[in-house]
Amino acid sequence: MRHFFVLMAAAMLALPAMAQVKPVWADEFDKDGLPDPAKWTYDNGGHGWGNRELQFYLANRLENAHVKNGMLHITARKEEHEGKPYTSARMVSTAGWKYGYIEIRAKLPKGLGTWPALWMLPSSRWEKTGPRWPLCGEIDIMEHVGYDEGVVHGTVHTGAYNHVKGTQKGKQVTVPDATAEFHIYALDWRPDRIEILVDGKSYFSFADEGTGPEAWPFNVPFKLLMNIAVGGNWGGRKGVDEKVFPQEMVIDYVRVYERRP
Repeated sequence: MRHFFVLMAAAMLALPAMAQVKPVWADEFDKDGLPDPAKWTYDNGGHGWGNRELQFYLANRLENAHVKNGMLHITARKEEHEGKPYTSARMVSTAGWKYGYIEIRAKLPKGLGTWPALWMLPSSRWEKTGPRWPLCGEIDIMEHVGYDEGVVHGTVHTGAYNHVKGTQKGKQVTVPDATAEFHIYALDWRPDRIEILVDGKSYFSFADEGTGPEAWPFNVPFKLLMNIAVGGNWGGRKGVDEKVFPQEMVIDYVRVYERRP
């Protein structure tokens, strides 16, 4: 516990304009083996996840998600499982947060057909309450598709603004070495504004328009998801190169800060 607060206090010094924050949650991935079950659970299945994805997500399987030498490795593999040609992991935080500053230091996978994501959905999704997607809202802190290597996307989806309608709100930024080096992908989420950052620099901002929950559903707790999809409507737009697998997303840490009033 002391180690946790020392690390968090040191990290706070590097946060952009974040003097009024306090650490509330973190995973430094300092114990080898399966990810900490007190902090992470999993989505399971191979039904395509609404995007015609090719992987089967598996839970509690070292081959798809393991911690080693202070790093979390999420791995997509070319192997058949229940009719799907690939396996992977989609991890979900057990905790949820409403507002705050969330950062993930990660190195991304590469190769045609890979589609890693660091993103958030409302806690009500797992509780089977509240509106369904897209009315529930979605925050994409980082998405990357292998056919467009080095271009990182930050996006929000709502009832009014989503990719089904072609009205989603988002931007992209070039991170040329995203698959070779670690970068910090972050969300600064306030009651009236969302900003998405890379290495402390904001490149996308989305404000509450004051028109109601169809445009701004971001006033309830959200959980963090981390995964590698394979193929799909976006990730597989230019095909999948099965020879590049296995591919990993390596995560150094996840840290969550709460703003003080």
